[in-house]
Amino acid sequence: MATISALNTSELLYEEKQLYQPSLEELKEVIHSALVKNFENVTVEVTNCPDMKKPEYGLMDSGLGGSPTLVELGGPPYLLPLVQREKLYNVKEICQKTMGGGKILAVGAGAGPYPLRSSNCEGIYNMSISADGQLKNGSYTAKVSGLEESCVLEAIPDSEPRCALLLNLFVCRGEPGQVLKITCKKRTGHLNFIECIRQGLLQKYQDKCVGMGGMFKINQGKAHQHVMRDFSKTPIVDEHQLNQWLKFYEMPATLTAVGTLITHENDLDLRLQHFHSFSSSNWGGHYHFDTTPEIVEYEAYLNVAERVVRVDKPVETHKFGRD
Repeated sequence: MATISALNTSELLYEEKQLYQPSLEELKEVIHSALVKNFENVTVEVTNCPDMKKPEYGLMDSGLGGSPTLVELGGPPYLLPLVQREKLYNVKEICQKTMGGGKILAVGAGAGPYPLRSSNCEGIYNMSISADGQLKNGSYTAKVSGLEESCVLEAIPDSEPRCALLLNLFVCRGEPGQVLKITCKKRTGHLNFIECIRQGLLQKYQDKCVGMGGMFKINQGKAHQHVMRDFSKTPIVDEHQLNQWLKFYEMPATLTAVGTLITHENDLDLRLQHFHSFSSSNWGGHYHFDTTPEIVEYEAYLNVAERVVRVDKPVETHKFGRD
C-alpha cells in the first residue's frame, strides 16, 4: 500500500459550539428516570471519579475532568458509498489544537488507521498526551481476519497518532473530579443503554443541546457488536447493503466501551451516539445492544461536555451508517 500521510491539521475546517451544561446533580435525576423505564435495577450517583488508570477501567489517565469537550472528526460520508482514503487524520495534533496544548486525555470511537493494518478496521481510541507532547496509546483496532472472519483486537503503538475517515472523541485534561456513576442490571425495555440515556436527555432538554462522554463497562452478559470488513469495492448506498458488509458478533463480557452521545446534530451534521469497546481477550468493536437482558450488568462513568468541536465536516452528507 502506498504511503499516505495524514491531512494537514492546520488546514482542516474547525467549527465550535457551546453546549448546554446542566449540573451533574440535575443530570442524575434525568438519567435515572429514563433508565428505570428500561432496566429493573438502576443507580445513578454523583461521585468522585475512580482512578481510571486502574486495570479494571484501563484508561490512559486518572479522571474525566478538565475542560470536557466533544470532538467529531470527519464522518460516514467519507466511508460510504465508497471510501475516501485520503481522509487520514492526526488525532494527537487535532486534540492539541482543540485544547490549546496542555495535558490531554482523549477517548472514543472511530475508524482505525487503515495503513497500520493494511486493512479497514474499527478504532477504539484511548490516548493520553503529555504537556510536552508525548503520546501514550491505550488504543486498539478491531478487524475481520482470515477465512473464518474472526475478530482480531490489536493494540495501537505509541508511534501511531492517526485515525481514518471518522471519529467521535470525548477530550478532557484527564483530571480527577466529579462524574456520574451509573449502574444498571436486567434490561426490561427495548432501548440500548446509551440510547436510553440520550433519549431521556432529549425529552428533558428538548431544543437545548446536551453532550456527554466517557466510558461504560458491560460486566456481565454479551453484546451485539460489529466490526467493519475491509473497504467495499462496490458502492454501499443503503442500510441493507451496509449490514451485509459489516460483520456482526456476539461478544462476551467484560467489555469496556468509550465514546460520546449528544442530543442534537446542532447544525454540525453530528453523529448522535458512538461507542466502541475493547476487552482483555480478542473482542472489540462497535456497540449496538446487549443480547442478554436477563443478566446484563452495565457500569458507566460519564461527564457532561462544555462544547463540541466539529472538524472537517463533510460538504456532501447522508444519514445512513450512523447506528
